[in-house]
Amino acid sequence: MALPNPLEKFRLDGRTALVTGARREIGRAIAEALGAVGARVAVHHAGTAAEARDAAEVVARIGGGAQAFGADFSQTGAAETLAAEVTAAFGQVDILVLNASIEILQPVGAIDRAAYDQQMDINVWSTLALLQALVPAMGARGWGRVVTIGSVQQISPAAEMLVYAGYKALQHNWAINLARQFTGQGVTVNNLAPGIISTARNAEQIAARGEQMRARVPAGRIGRPDDLVGAALLLCSEAGSYISGANLYVDGGRAVNL
Repeated sequence: MALPNPLEKFRLDGRTALVTGARREIGRAIAEALGAVGARVAVHHAGTAAEARDAAEVVARIGGGAQAFGADFSQTGAAETLAAEVTAAFGQVDILVLNASIEILQPVGAIDRAAYDQQMDINVWSTLALLQALVPAMGARGWGRVVTIGSVQQISPAAEMLVYAGYKALQHNWAINLARQFTGQGVTVNNLAPGIISTARNAEQIAARGEQMRARVPAGRIGRPDDLVGAALLLCSEAGSYISGANLYVDGGRAVNL
């Protein structure tokens, strides 16, 4: 008698995943990985022509089980419309990966209302709107996965990221809250927190302080977007069905040096 294959629990055939901010880097790596294990993937981008081209490339790499959706979360109602469009296209959303966000670096004395509102609209309200639109339906069906992409900023905030780091801490709190509410209905909710990852957002910092940043990482290197893939697949699949309310750092051990 053959032993059961534990890797089968990572398969997502028949499941639909919405990954926000999926046109490049971390979001793209997760979206492509979900597609590779059988999920139908809604590849969200912010709606510009350049982002649409990137998203189309992701869709092409995943294949027939993927579709791109543009939504600018700075616009009123965009997140609600995205949830409705993805649900209409695929029938339901089983997996929600909340990756899209913006950060505006400002010293505390220079934070202005426009920058604050922009970060709140894109980071906080869009997250809440998608959770409201999709998570109760997951619970009603008895299966769902929510993964919020956090940050080491949630516990070690940089001085010029007061608003952004506060959002990441809020998002972690929401993951715990929703895990308490929905895990009994078959929906797991977890926060996946990357450390220093080589992305366009971090390129300037890495170029200026790369050696100093590496010195703070026990693994001795800057992370790559694909370093998030293994943890994301665990948390999005049946393999992680007994994990909920967790905060998982993918940071090369940096959190232990904070």
